[in-house]
Amino acid sequence: MNAEDYFAIQNLVYRYCDRIDRGDFDGVGQLFAKADVYLPATDRWFRRDPAGLAEMYREWTRLYPDGTPRTRHVTTNLIIEADGPDQARTQSYILVFQDAPGCALQPIVGGRYLDRFSKSDGVWCFAERRMDIDMFGNLSAHMLQALGPDRAG
Repeated sequence: MNAEDYFAIQNLVYRYCDRIDRGDFDGVGQLFAKADVYLPATDRWFRRDPAGLAEMYREWTRLYPDGTPRTRHVTTNLIIEADGPDQARTQSYILVFQDAPGCALQPIVGGRYLDRFSKSDGVWCFAERRMDIDMFGNLSAHMLQALGPDRAG
């Protein structure tokens, strides 16, 4: 892997944050069009299903009049490692902040992304994403369905 590969992979990780924070769920789905995505909230896999993934985000995420969830997904501590020819894997931390009506700016959820990537015809794309969410704050202004500790209740 060269520097261009690292930057391309890094940009894919960050592009997810940008699209979800803009409420662009179709764009999120397209990022994972060639990927398998495991979401612990639904306890299911989306296997190369961009439309299904986008619909799941619509069913779970509250949008505000500006068309966004009023969040900032901050991805840090990104580690990128080669994983064979034209293959890579990453892990990163995620912390989501939200500033919604009736709620002060605050962190609402945190965890890790475990991703795999593949390169085909010179272009990197997601091959797999697993979300490992282990920190939960006040999700009442963000989620349309219960997540984390609220799910059991």
